[in-house]
Formats: sequence, structure tokens, C-alpha cells
Amino acid sequence: MPDAVVIGAGPNGLVAANLLADAGWSVQVLEEQPEPGGAVRHDRGVHPDFVNDLFSSFYPLAAASPILAGLRLEDHGLRWSHAPHVLAHPLTDGRCAVLDRRIDTTAASAEVFAPGDGAAWQRLFDLWQTLRPDVLDALFTPFPPVKAATRLLWRLRAAGGLRTARSLVLPVRRLGEEEFRGEGGRLLLAGNALHADLAPETAGSGGFGWLMSMLGQTYGFPVPVGGAGALTDALVRRLRSRGGEVRCGQRVQRVTVRGRRAVGVRTAGGETVPARRAVLADVSVPALYGELVGAEHLPDQVLADLRGFQWDFATFKVDWALDGPVPWRAEEARRAGTVHLADGLDELTRFAAQIAMHRVPDRPFVLFGQMTLADPSRSPEGTESAWAYTHVPRDIRADAGHEGITGEWGPADRERMADRVERQVERFAPGFRALVRARRVLAPPMLQALDANLSDGAINGGTAALHQQLFFRPLPGTGRPETPVKGLFLASAGAHPGGGVHGAPGANAARAALRAHRASGLTGAQRLLTGRDRTGRKG
Repeated sequence: MPDAVVIGAGPNGLVAANLLADAGWSVQVLEEQPEPGGAVRHDRGVHPDFVNDLFSSFYPLAAASPILAGLRLEDHGLRWSHAPHVLAHPLTDGRCAVLDRRIDTTAASAEVFAPGDGAAWQRLFDLWQTLRPDVLDALFTPFPPVKAATRLLWRLRAAGGLRTARSLVLPVRRLGEEEFRGEGGRLLLAGNALHADLAPETAGSGGFGWLMSMLGQTYGFPVPVGGAGALTDALVRRLRSRGGEVRCGQRVQRVTVRGRRAVGVRTAGGETVPARRAVLADVSVPALYGELVGAEHLPDQVLADLRGFQWDFATFKVDWALDGPVPWRAEEARRAGTVHLADGLDELTRFAAQIAMHRVPDRPFVLFGQMTLADPSRSPEGTESAWAYTHVPRDIRADAGHEGITGEWGPADRERMADRVERQVERFAPGFRALVRARRVLAPPMLQALDANLSDGAINGGTAALHQQLFFRPLPGTGRPETPVKGLFLASAGAHPGGGVHGAPGANAARAALRAHRASGLTGAQRLLTGRDRTGRKG
């Protein structure tokens, strides 16, 4: 019997399993898919000569994560690689905003759009340098991060106090208007905010856009050499070296609860897997409370709050094998691993508004990845392994492009939407479509089929909006990995601090399980000292 069963072999589940194994626990990880990794996997499914990441590709949060750093995954084969530029945001008139790990390069790019904007970017970076240690500490520790928050408040006071705090909760459009005269710096912030489901007019999007931009400025957007799955492989190798076990093709159907405590799981194949000390669930919040745990074991308030849980946007993705580098009109984009495609801030707002109105955007905001540029091992010399994703409504009621995309995502929907994405790329890179050797289309249902946590391709484990963050995440009054069932811990992106490949939800869950076990052991010792057995009766 293992000490712990971990449901799901995504990065959070594997981080949790590694930390428990480091503490001497026996751990068994059960994964529904035929291979581990969750949303951190790659394959050669587009073309046999090309490596394409199935889901996530660039990992600034992994590079910044003290949790992953502490696992020393480089000792287990992980290597990182960078593109020359971190990110580019070209416009159809040929101008291009650039984010680079060299602060002078980024500042110079902003300065091209308006005099003084280079210094403005430097000021935002100086603020980041002041706040960075405590921001990262607050981000990667369990909620509430009391010590980190206290230090952060003191640093905020020294860095402008309430005025600085106000800036970080502004909508990113307003933050950009206050900080920059030109469009370059504004586009870098706003495009990064839309890595989550945060429209330019959403409160808090300014702080998120600033955070993602500064992570890129400091750590870059690195990629694992050989494909995203190299990160998963390192986590699995490390776990197995410590005696942990990963079993794939094992869909967990139910968490077994006795005496209000999780004591194991039951798989879809009928196998019962007991857990001596804890069950950790790297699954979505609706799956945990709506499927795996019986309603009879949950408080009525949790079930009521679950009805208000909000997913983030659905995702539509296209992978390509290209016969040559992308012919971007803006030269700077030819050196950037990630390229944001929207012709100005108003087009970003228009895109987000169409999603809010349940309409498929006619000019989708496209996040484009040039993987061979970032890691030459991904495809033959002179070619490019590329991908793009965009967001679409979860509940589609109309097509703003008037091409009849229904949201049922049959063959016609998939091809029309993929063509629309390619036309958006072509606006900024004339001749792009002539380079396509092969493509693969991953509509929302397929993303979910490949990873059940990605409900309709939702990549954040739930909205990143303020009303479902901090003590509202995943449900009001929560925010920690503990659940209403003793011995059961939420270890997915549904928990604080949310999405991204950094391992924090898994680490927080593992530490909570270890604390709970130590507390139960201490209670037992105290009972023995007072002459009482586990039932509370006199011995």
C-alpha cells in the first residue's frame, strides 16, 4: 500500500509526488493518458521530421520557480534553450515592439514608438527588481503567504505605496496609457495579459501583464531542449530514482472516503488503490468536487459555490511543419521565440469583446511560437516547427467572421478556424501559407480529450480574473490545498496560485499532506502520554 496516491501525472502531480518521495513516502501516480505530462508533452504527429509541443511550449514561470529549481532537474537530463528575442509584437505597418532579456534592447524598442518610453520601461523594470523577491515568494508559497505579503507591503510602501498598488490593479489599457506615450510598451503589457483570460479593460490585467513581461525580461521564455516532454521526462526520472511509481492508462473514477477521510481511489478498470496517508488530486476543481468525490461527503456550501466556478477561455490551436523560416514583415519578429499578432491595442479589445459576446473572433489574437528558432533540435536545418493558439468562447452563439463556425467543432469548423488563424499570420508575414508542409488542428474538444484538465482547452484551471483569485480560488473562502475531506488535497492549477508550469499547486499540496500527517502523529503521541488510546478511552 503506498503512503500517497497522486491522481494525474501533469507537472503539478509529478512535483507533488517528487516532494513526497523526498520526505520518504512511497508514492503511486495514476494517469489517465497513455503517457505522463498532462499539458507538458510533445510528439511528431504533424510530420515525422518535426517535433511539436502538444500544449504548452515556453516556460518563464518554470525558469523563475524556486520549486523546480530545488528539484535540480538538470541532474536528470533537463536542458533549457532560448530564442534570440523573448517576444515580438509586430504591426502591419512594419513597426515592432520587442521584449528581450537585455533591458537596453527592450527599452530601445519602446523608445522607437515614443520618446521617453524607453525610460518608462526601465522604471517598470526597476519596480520589478525591488518587488521581485517578495512577489515570487508570495506567488509560490501556500495561501495566505503571510510573511511574503508582509515584506511585500513594506517594499510597496517604499516604492510608492498606494500609488504603486493602484497601478498594479489597473486594467492593462489604463496602465499602458499612464506609463507610455506610444504603443510599443502598451502592446507588450497587453499581449502578455492575454496569456490569461484578461481583456485590456479587466481590473488587475495591468498587474498580470506587468508580471509576465518582467518574467520574460528577467528569465526569458525558455523551452526544454528536445520538446516540452523533456521537462516531464526529467520529473518522472527523478521520481523513479526515489522509488516513486507512475502508472499510465489508469483513469481514476472515484476517491474512496471512509469516516470522512480519503483512504484511496478506485479506477475505471475496477481496481482499488489504497492510500495509507493521503490522496492528492492534480485534477480540475469541477472534476474533483463534481465527479471524484461523492456529494454526500461535501458541505452544501461547497456544492453551491461550485455552480459559480468559472472556467477561463476555450483554446484553439494549430501546429505546423514549415519548409522555411516565417517571412515576417518586421525583421525583429524573425528573431523572437514568441510572436503576438494583433494590429494594435484596439484589435486586442475587439477580440476580447467578441469572446465576451460569445462570438468567434473574426481577427483572432494569435500567440505564435517559433520552436526551431528557440531550439534548433526541433526540425531539420532551414525549416521551422511552429504553432499558434488563440481563444474562442466556451459557449459559441455566433461567428463574427460570418463563415458559419458553429462551435460544434466538426471538420468544417476546424478547417475554417485554422484557415482564419493562418490568414491572421499572413497579415504580418506575407507568404506564410506557401511554406506549410503539414498542419495539425487541435480544436477545444480534442485538447480536452488529450488532457481532461483542459476543459474545452482552458489552460489556466479557471479564470485568472480577480473574483477567482487568492481567497476566492478555487471557491470563496478557500485558497489552500486542503479540502473538506481529510487526507484529500487539491494539487492542480485550480488551486492558488493558478495556471502556468511552475509546480506551486503540487508543492503546496505535498507540503499540506506532510503537515497533516505530522499533526496526526503528534496527536497520537499526546494521547499516549495522557494514557488514552486512539478512541479516546483510557488504556
